[in-house]
Amino acid sequence: MKQRSFKQYFITGLLVWLPMGITVWVLTWLVGLLDSIFLAILHAADTLIPGMHALADYLRGVPGLGVILVALVIFSTGVFVANMFGQWLFRQWDKLMNRIPVVRSIYTSVKQVADTLFSGSGHAFSKALLVQYPRQGSWTIAFLTGTPGGVVARHFDQPLVSVYVPTTPNPTSGFFLMMPKADVIELDMTVDDALKYIISMGVVVPGGPEQLPLAAPATPQ
Repeated sequence: MKQRSFKQYFITGLLVWLPMGITVWVLTWLVGLLDSIFLAILHAADTLIPGMHALADYLRGVPGLGVILVALVIFSTGVFVANMFGQWLFRQWDKLMNRIPVVRSIYTSVKQVADTLFSGSGHAFSKALLVQYPRQGSWTIAFLTGTPGGVVARHFDQPLVSVYVPTTPNPTSGFFLMMPKADVIELDMTVDDALKYIISMGVVVPGGPEQLPLAAPATPQ
């Protein structure tokens, strides 16, 4: 009885601390990323601008300053580009980046992905799907990202869809697949619920606990 109670208490405590710990870890990673961007810009300014070494050393010692400044720059850029002059200036910058041979391929690829993922008109992760992967008979959750086009589409004689199969429990890595549309099952599930299902490794059932299968009644001995 005591052993069973100890196990229950331990699991209960784990369920309290695990989500909190993962949330803190993700936020810490995000803060570190923004700080690293700020430090890189500060190092470049320190190298190019004479007499800025003392100020740069002081700014490096201010905790959280990088996060605030990077977020402020991103927000200010959005406000600036929203007006007519900002849009014109952004178009000129876009043309310039598209004229540089090596930079052009990287810039346009990242821009297309960012436009698809973050713009209001994007269709990435628009639907949750059920697909057979990595072999027939094994099923997993995937997300619809579009349809193959261009040169790739010419090699197929049937309708295909582009899907992203995320890994568990980290959905930021995964696999891009082109699958026959007939082999894909569209789920009546939101993208958020599908992500929770993947991150929890199937523990968090979409729709809540009421969607869990009923346990079979115990057979009398």
